[in-house]
Amino acid sequence: MGSGVLWLAKWALCIVAIAAGAWVLGFVAARLWVVLLPVLLAIVVATVLWPPTGLLMRAGLPPAAAASLTLIGFIGVLSGGIALIVPSVVDQVPELSDKATTGINTVRDWLQGPPLNIRDEQLDSAVDAVVSRMQSSAEQIASGVFTGVSTATSVLITIFLVLVLSFFFIKDGPKFLPWLHKFVGGSSGRHFEEVLVRVWDVLGGFIRTQAVVSFIDAFFIGLGLVILGVPLWGVLTALTFLGGFIPMVGAFVAGALAVLVALVGNGFTTALIVLAIIIAVQQLEGNVLQPVLQSRTMKLHAVVVLLAVTGGGTLYGITGAFLAVPVVAVVAVVIRYISEQIDVAVARSGGDPGSDAEPPVAGTEAGLAEK
Repeated sequence: MGSGVLWLAKWALCIVAIAAGAWVLGFVAARLWVVLLPVLLAIVVATVLWPPTGLLMRAGLPPAAAASLTLIGFIGVLSGGIALIVPSVVDQVPELSDKATTGINTVRDWLQGPPLNIRDEQLDSAVDAVVSRMQSSAEQIASGVFTGVSTATSVLITIFLVLVLSFFFIKDGPKFLPWLHKFVGGSSGRHFEEVLVRVWDVLGGFIRTQAVVSFIDAFFIGLGLVILGVPLWGVLTALTFLGGFIPMVGAFVAGALAVLVALVGNGFTTALIVLAIIIAVQQLEGNVLQPVLQSRTMKLHAVVVLLAVTGGGTLYGITGAFLAVPVVAVVAVVIRYISEQIDVAVARSGGDPGSDAEPPVAGTEAGLAEK
């Protein structure tokens, strides 16, 4: 019994120490989040921009020129998409505003009719209550505006840092592994190099999977909007595609906006049909496409993917929901590699107990021959 209690106490202390270490890491990450976030996002962007950059380098362009052309093209694609969306919004906003006014008047007439039979005095009283509430909360609204301005400034700074860091990542990325190998040392460097190569492959798979899922969502929802004749269908389709890169929240916001535009522009029946289409597509995405595709490309079980997105969104909001799956996938890569090295070490010690040679690195010729 004493031996069992000591064993339990030892593992309890180990768990407490691990929890304390995790809390410290979380505290430091929160303090350095303004630095970590641009770095993490730049790594994600670099996984998208590296394939065309690599093609340009193999074609003979210097790394700086290849990275510059790729980054300029990336910015151009984003700017071109915005340029295509804005005129459509400007052209159709007046019409939507008129329909919104008509819709409000229709709702007012419906409230005044049976079965509610709300009188004008009651509606005016409700409007006055809302106005009074707005006036009494003027100070909070003003502070919220300034907070929004500060947030917008922070977003612009973050975007600038992401673009600059992405340029250097795709320009000098091939030099990083040899430098790390030399800096860490021959034996440890091989391990670091193998792990980072696997992590890079996993991140690339994540971005490609998100792009496929977002495209499928945007295609079917956009097709439904076109068939139903919903205004601003091009804008809503683009927002649906972009929202797909932010799990849960992005799809919800884009879908709610599509339903609102359909309600204002085409009426209640069309809005219900759009809502049914969006729910059907998002159920297909959330329960089938995303878990299955991500579980294959990132070698994670579908349950792990769903729990990672939920936990990341709960702890860190939209950013946490977006980065949760890549982070969990990176951790899984490290754990798998450590497990492989343990298996190799055990097999080698069983074959040659007196040998104290270093286990070969998985993925290398020696490691493959040993396995």
